[in-house]
Amino acid sequence: MKNQKFSIQDRIKSFTYALNGFKILFKEEHNARIHFIATIIVIIAGFFFHISTTEWLIVILCIGAVFSLEIINSAIENLADLVCQTPNEFIKKAKDLAAAAVLIAAIVSIIIAMLIFIPKIWTLWF
Repeated sequence: MKNQKFSIQDRIKSFTYALNGFKILFKEEHNARIHFIATIIVIIAGFFFHISTTEWLIVILCIGAVFSLEIINSAIENLADLVCQTPNEFIKKAKDLAAAAVLIAAIVSIIIAMLIFIPKIWTLWF
């Protein structure tokens, strides 16, 4: 790769590539849509329950982690499918491991959401 000068146009292009990645993610990945719906629900709940700044930081980190890992998982799956179009044990392992990373982030995010919101729901009802 050549050492190129800084270019505003190139930086704008890089954003268009990233935005195209989001478009692909939501068009092709069903789990990303589920994560998006969960994100909207959590954000609404955060405003409704007036969560603290620290709680917002944790929620935002969880949202970012889940979406980032979902994107990486999708990229690995697409590359693996291109590299090997026949069943392959190593490709399957790589895809399963990437999917497990997303699952862990999602489970941890659910636990964190429960720790933040259950006490607030509890005080609202009782």
